[in-house]
Amino acid sequence: MAKSDTKSETVRSPRVPKRTSSASRPARRPASAKTETPYHHGALREALLQAAERVLERDGLAGLTLRAVAREAGVSHAAPTHHFGDLTGLVSELAAIGFRQFNAAMASACDSATTPLSRALARPKAYVAYAQAHPGMYGLMFRTERLDYARPSLHEAAESSFAGLANAIGAMRQEQISGDALTLDQGAAIARAWSMVHGFTMLLLDGRLEDILERLPAGTTAEQLLEAILKSTLATKFPA
Repeated sequence: MAKSDTKSETVRSPRVPKRTSSASRPARRPASAKTETPYHHGALREALLQAAERVLERDGLAGLTLRAVAREAGVSHAAPTHHFGDLTGLVSELAAIGFRQFNAAMASACDSATTPLSRALARPKAYVAYAQAHPGMYGLMFRTERLDYARPSLHEAAESSFAGLANAIGAMRQEQISGDALTLDQGAAIARAWSMVHGFTMLLLDGRLEDILERLPAGTTAEQLLEAILKSTLATKFPA
């Protein structure tokens, strides 16, 4: 018999592609997910307040929510709560900013006046101009039921606004008025001036003066109407 040589064959297993564990790869962010804007702690608080003002002026007080502010600022929904506690805290801090802007606008207008009459007209005209430029903020500042006046920033800013009004009335009356203790006559003078300008402002913002303006000579503006009202009131103080 012929001797047969048997060669050993190596059996190779088929190569299986190496799988990569999905846990080792970072998950892809959905294309529609909004990337949050990074802020430092102090900058985030300021950014939230700026976002709140934009929401307020665009969507009104009804649209001003913590979620809306977070979405506007591009941060997590928890961020406003972390910085302000709740919606009352947020709107109170926003109102404080409004009062500071408001006070600065009136002070700047008075500083620019060159005569006693122009100075007397400057403050109420700046009052109305601020409200026209920032109707949402102005409306918030006087929504007492939505604000927490125990917050130091708001209390201080509102008190500063009242002090400015009291000082302006005192200057016209040529007497020193203390904001802490008023005579009845001083209180009446302050309330009369505030009621007139605030009432005019609210009628203007609500569009209730359009009927009067349409009946006036063509081109008459709300500012001219206000000035005529003020001059008639101040006629005894600053005779022509």
